[in-house]
Amino acid sequence: MSFPLLTATAVLPAVGAIATAAVPAKQRTAAKWLALLFSVATLVLAAVVAVRFDPDGDRYQLTESHWWIKEFGVRYELGVDGIGVALVALTALLIPFVILAGWHDADPQETGAESLGSFAAGRWRPTQGFFALILLVEAMVIISFEATDVFVFYIFFEAMLIPMYFLIGGFGDRAGPHGEKEAATQRSYAAVKFLLYNLVGGLIMLAAVIGLYVVAGNFSLQEIAEARANGSLDMATNTERLLFLGFFFAFAVKAPLWPLHTWLPNAMGEATAPVAVLITAVVDKVGTFAMLRFCLQLFPEASKWATPVILVLALISIVYGALLAVGQRDIKRLVAYASISHFGFIIMGIFAMTSQGQSGATLYMVNHGLSTAALMLVAGFLISRRGSRLIADYGGVQKVAPVLAGTFLIGGLATLSLPGLAPFVSEFLVLVGTFARYPVIGIIATFGIVLAALYTLVLYQRTMTGPVKPSNEGIADLRVRELAVVVPLIGVLIFLGVYPKPLTELVNPAVKHTMSDVQKKDPKPEVEAAHK
Repeated sequence: MSFPLLTATAVLPAVGAIATAAVPAKQRTAAKWLALLFSVATLVLAAVVAVRFDPDGDRYQLTESHWWIKEFGVRYELGVDGIGVALVALTALLIPFVILAGWHDADPQETGAESLGSFAAGRWRPTQGFFALILLVEAMVIISFEATDVFVFYIFFEAMLIPMYFLIGGFGDRAGPHGEKEAATQRSYAAVKFLLYNLVGGLIMLAAVIGLYVVAGNFSLQEIAEARANGSLDMATNTERLLFLGFFFAFAVKAPLWPLHTWLPNAMGEATAPVAVLITAVVDKVGTFAMLRFCLQLFPEASKWATPVILVLALISIVYGALLAVGQRDIKRLVAYASISHFGFIIMGIFAMTSQGQSGATLYMVNHGLSTAALMLVAGFLISRRGSRLIADYGGVQKVAPVLAGTFLIGGLATLSLPGLAPFVSEFLVLVGTFARYPVIGIIATFGIVLAALYTLVLYQRTMTGPVKPSNEGIADLRVRELAVVVPLIGVLIFLGVYPKPLTELVNPAVKHTMSDVQKKDPKPEVEAAHK
């Protein structure tokens, strides 16, 4: 029996969460280092998964399969394709930086624990709880990327909402324009809205999961997909469409796709910067990943049927998100609306039904995670110094904190997909792949690039350039710990922008399988021969 590498990669952060939560209340620093140690160990295991995965081998590798609830046909099945490997690696890479960036975000003086009195403060473990919840989210996200049993995927797809709810509502940002009491109300509202939106999507998906079992007789992704491919499982057209809609609705909420997106600006605005990164760079990727793995593979005909409407919704997300980002006064909400626009590009690439579009969408998931993490974490460092999220409160920061301003600029340029940085390749492939089959959609989507340049450069101009405002004169430059967070992220963005081959070689074979699932081929270029 081979070593269960995929299980170990998911279980290790869960064990770390338990160990971190058990650290005595007064040993906050020890809890931080323990959480960081487990996150780095998880990154090492994720690297082993990536090394052992053979892009030219079987579609799903490192597989594990054991009966879980035999009476209901539920198996504990795990396996990764190239897309899953890339997203597991992204998750494992970002979590150590999230922990380092949030090193002081849950210290008792910042959570109000001291107001509870010495006895309560001695028992309350905000720091331990904060980092334990982050590791727990990591564990659930990783196993979601690995699960090839639909029921197992659904369990963790829903379970990750619980720790995220507490991270948003219990450890929210204190730099808002309101007083502490109103800020607590806003955090509670954002957490409840996040939970309700995703629970509704999950409940609709549950009905579809049950319906799939009734039709297929099991929950195994590989068995159902194989039965669909060889014709032994034939779904009625209306049944397939209803099941597809049930799955897609839940994934569109998580993604988030317009008009199911409204929870994201609230959640990211009220969460701390590291938790905001956890939301949009890690958790939300489960939604777009699941569209590729489950919607297209299980319901190929319904996916093609729904494509025109989904492409229109994705296009609206691109333009709507970018337009609202242009008009934002809050730094974190601007990044949130920018992310809605970027997720529109990802979903558009998936449903363009071309190999370039889907490869670009997969790369976009990875590169958006890296660029958003870089921008949001630097923004978080800035906000923690000034105590305000409002753009109007800044100005001239580059004169007092040039390194902070420089890294902020690079993160912003990555967000607008500047050539030479990783997101450019992703966005280029998505647009080329979309234009090949839907030229009008592709042309309109390019408007989102123009708007991205506008909101990014205006944000930098208003916060970093010009005369130094008196309230900003005391802003300190990045410290060693903060540089340890930002510099590696920028390094990876530059490396993948110049040399994306490691990622493309990893995901392209998986994309070919997905294209085969939906029985689509890339359109041939129409070039008129020259007349002599």
